[in-house]
Amino acid sequence: MRIIDILNEKDVTLSFEVFPPKTEAGILTVEQATEEIAALRPDFMSVTYGAGGGTSKHTTRIAADLQQKYGTNVLAHLTCVSSTKETVRKMIDTYRENGIENIMALRGDIPAEGRTVFDYNHASELICDIKSIDENVCIGGACYPEGHVECERQSEDILHLKEKVEAGCDFLTTQMFFDNSTMYSFLYRIREAGIEVPVVAGIMPITNPGQVKRSVALSGATIPQRFKTMVDRFGDDPLSMKQAGVVYAAEQIIDLIANGVGHIHVYTMNKPEIAAGIRNSLSAIWGVSGDTILG
Repeated sequence: MRIIDILNEKDVTLSFEVFPPKTEAGILTVEQATEEIAALRPDFMSVTYGAGGGTSKHTTRIAADLQQKYGTNVLAHLTCVSSTKETVRKMIDTYRENGIENIMALRGDIPAEGRTVFDYNHASELICDIKSIDENVCIGGACYPEGHVECERQSEDILHLKEKVEAGCDFLTTQMFFDNSTMYSFLYRIREAGIEVPVVAGIMPITNPGQVKRSVALSGATIPQRFKTMVDRFGDDPLSMKQAGVVYAAEQIIDLIANGVGHIHVYTMNKPEIAAGIRNSLSAIWGVSGDTILG
């Protein structure tokens, strides 16, 4: 099913992101984790795509299994970085052959060795190309509530975001954020700019202190004092920190839904217990039974 149809039909949705292993040795562990997360019956699951397509075969395998074995709607990632038009076309054909009709089109992170010559420089170019290959595919794009770290001004970032939508992006998913006021301000600004597609709020439950520094580096997200206090208090106790991180994320999600931001995407880090903790905190709000096929 096309993700845009799900977003348009339901007021509240819950989805989860998983990522493929970097090596063949890790595939069984990741497949077990994704099966357990799929058992929570999310509205859809996204499967990421490694830099340069290094994990593309695992992305396809996991996405196809989720859809065909477990009946889970799937959003498969595809990145510009280090991709040629030929490899993109092959990946789209592969996704199509496996019945995958939703693609998350991203620029991707620039390699540590620096930028090389790419066929695509921006996600908008990739989106346009995907639509030219298959106009029926549903395309998601990324957005940044606090502005992209490479843009000096948020207004510049919003202009680039509008280019993505005009190229054919059907919906947007935010990078992680920890202060909901940032999200509300962002939504106001993009609606003022004429961007009307559905926006899915990306939430990262922080369950260990090491994630904080990495998360800020990746997203440029501001860390509220309330969040810092939580990490200071519970950071040295893994079990307490995990519980506190899930509760913080769940409270953040509840506030979003209460304020009309009903589409939630959780970055699970392949942790079924984290996904389950969020899901169980929202069972009545999300409108699903608390039981799962896991028992």
